[in-house]
Amino acid sequence: MPELFADRYTARLDRPVVLFLIGMRFNRLLALRQWLPVAAAMPRMLAELSKKPDAGLLFHRTYLSGRVILVQQYWQSFDQLLAYAHDKSGEHFPAWAAFNRAVGTDGSVGIWHETYLVEPGKSECIYTNMPRFGLAAAAAHVKAEGRLANAKDRMSA
Repeated sequence: MPELFADRYTARLDRPVVLFLIGMRFNRLLALRQWLPVAAAMPRMLAELSKKPDAGLLFHRTYLSGRVILVQQYWQSFDQLLAYAHDKSGEHFPAWAAFNRAVGTDGSVGIWHETYLVEPGKSECIYTNMPRFGLAAAAAHVKAEGRLANAKDRMSA
């Protein structure tokens, strides 16, 4: 079990990071041949990235909610995220091509992503009784005290 931090903690950013949310939705649950390869591709990509810290992935977490799988990722930069996505020798590029060949727009599997630039002083978070998580796992994990004690100050710190 990861270490829990009982006090109030927040994230301190010294430079921008990229929040990348990516996911899939099982539109047709019985279309196993379409969605199984899509669902299997992301763990391979995350395993590849964990072996390449220079690629830029700082933290990731996978969530399942009903028909949706969501992967929350924090990256050092948007350029590094794009470089990984377009790397023809990596796991992503062939998985994307296979998805387009096998599924395309047939409606069996939905895929999506959202990308956000998180800049210092333009985000706010708090974690109590939590292991290092989210932005605080991708950036400096610091106690929420002093000028970081309340949300308004954290947003402008």
